[in-house]
Amino acid sequence: MHSQEVIGILMTLTAVSSYINHRYVKLPKSIGLTLITLILSWLIALSGNFGWDVEGFATHLLNGIGFNETFLHGMLGYLLFAASLHVNTMELSKHKTIVGLLATVSVLLSTLIIGFGIFFLTQLLGIQIPLEYCLVFGALISPTDPISVLGILKTVNAPKGLEMKIAGEALFNDGMGIVLFVILLGAAVGGHQTWTPQMAMWFFLQQGIGGIILGAIIGWLAARLLRGIDNYEVAILITLGMVAGGHSFAYSIMEVSAPICMTVAGLSVGALLQNGNLSKESLKRVDAFWEVLDAVLNAILFVAIGLEFLRLTFTWDTIFASLGAIMITMAARWISVMIPVASVSLFRKFSPSVVLLMTWGGLRGGISIALALSIPAGPVRDFIVCITYVVVLFSITVQGLTLGGLVKRISSHMEPQSYLLIDERRYLSADESV
Repeated sequence: MHSQEVIGILMTLTAVSSYINHRYVKLPKSIGLTLITLILSWLIALSGNFGWDVEGFATHLLNGIGFNETFLHGMLGYLLFAASLHVNTMELSKHKTIVGLLATVSVLLSTLIIGFGIFFLTQLLGIQIPLEYCLVFGALISPTDPISVLGILKTVNAPKGLEMKIAGEALFNDGMGIVLFVILLGAAVGGHQTWTPQMAMWFFLQQGIGGIILGAIIGWLAARLLRGIDNYEVAILITLGMVAGGHSFAYSIMEVSAPICMTVAGLSVGALLQNGNLSKESLKRVDAFWEVLDAVLNAILFVAIGLEFLRLTFTWDTIFASLGAIMITMAARWISVMIPVASVSLFRKFSPSVVLLMTWGGLRGGISIALALSIPAGPVRDFIVCITYVVVLFSITVQGLTLGGLVKRISSHMEPQSYLLIDERRYLSADESV
């Protein structure tokens, strides 16, 4: 199937699903599009009982999309830049300590807890999955997905402090998760001698710190160019070129974390854009362009997630393992959030509900599925893809649908005028401290 046909069919499916969701279903975009496309996938699968070869056509379509390559090395850079472009860096800086811990320590803790938990679960069910691959699953499922998280947070009116913590964590922890995934997959595929501790540490520093430095440089250069013009068309082209070229430069040439690079670049451009020569009208048009592009790519992403159901083959073993994986993942999330929050609480007060809200608000999405699909073909890969898909689907639908109600219920029990001491000079209201 030619790329033009793949793009045409995918865009048509996205447009139809978006219309149905907006006109009739009226769910948040990420949830509605995923569920609608999932139902279409079920109908496609059932059509084989009537002698129609629609499933074969759908399989060709999915092969043409190449979800892991298309998402990880195509859409992800644009989505992360668009998301970080609109993040208030001043607000985010107030939570830099907890965000930094959640994006690093929490991901590492969660990876270990989930990895060993899945290993014992599979042993109990009589499924022979090596520990190395269980840890690989832990690495790919631990990062919260910024696209899913930010899409849901826009609809639930979460307190600003909570939104900054969850959004900031989601923007940065995918880079940490991808680094852990690469290291652990290398050990699982190539044996224990593939990675030494020194090699792993250097790789982590190269990817993480290198991505931050390169992103700051690229963002600064783009912002410098934008300061000297007042033309929204040129400004849009500069930002587009920065993302397209910067992502490729980070991944292919500098070999640093492209997701972290694009996140930092977006934050840098967003912070400096307001100080340039762009008029308010030009700024509004640049923001509108990236909001539209973000919305379109988000819609395509969640349609593709729904279509990926057609690749899966479930057995009773994978069903029971998937249900167990949901519980293990949620428990690991709670523990990995509680420990950093408890440590920071020695110096800064948090609302008692922050751990619960951040546990339930830690949504998984396309990054986890794309990483699972990049595992070398084999029975272990098929098993991991199946349980990954179920955990992501549970996260997007069940957690996504109930997060707003949970936020409202907890917020209703807060005293809006109560104040918590943060340091000697500054006070924040209870909703900001969440």
